[in-house]
Amino acid sequence: MGDSLKDRVRQKLQRQLAQDGPDPEQDDARTIAVADDLEALEMVQADDPLIEELAQRYLVF
Repeated sequence: MGDSLKDRVRQKLQRQLAQDGPDPEQDDARTIAVADDLEALEMVQADDPLIEELAQRYLVF
């Protein structure tokens, strides 16, 4: 299994969601943004520029 940039970004986003956890009291804008980015990541091909943009946004090297 390769360790592509897309894989690393996916892992980072999933870690952030797991660490933040859901807040039953309110919708957290940051959690929603991370979840939306993860969904967008899953919809693109491995060479899509969105992956590089997300990698920069979430500091994935």
